[in-house]
Amino acid sequence: MEFLLFEHTFPAKYLASFHEVHEAVFASIFNDQKLIDKPNLLMILAVEKERVVGFKLGYEHPDGVFYSWLGGVHPDFQQRGIAANCMEMQHSWCKEQGYQRVRTYGRNEKRAMLIVNLKAGFEIVKTFVDDKGRHKIVFEKDL
Repeated sequence: MEFLLFEHTFPAKYLASFHEVHEAVFASIFNDQKLIDKPNLLMILAVEKERVVGFKLGYEHPDGVFYSWLGGVHPDFQQRGIAANCMEMQHSWCKEQGYQRVRTYGRNEKRAMLIVNLKAGFEIVKTFVDDKGRHKIVFEKDL
């Protein structure tokens, strides 16, 4: 397995398998338009035999904090440290770019990711209810 880092644009050759992982993890179709115009977009892909099996996406928030936006690992590849490796790569890249903090959101339904965030040193800084009525937990970490 290899971990690949891409800045600003998503490589077309991985888009179909990225969609498969996203759908398997989130039970929804990813809208590619969401990738357009994200400032300082970063994509980390875990790839096995030319197929995406995990990913981590993030970009710069208007307040200058790097937002770790979306990530997931295909259920067939979970419990192998892939999410943690993607996160570690993301945080290393953020430090190199001069970011001081990383922010991410979580939901109680995704408890495994909440645990990964806490083990990685994130702190809960607040909670809120989004426009779809879902409770969200805001995590931040100093780099």
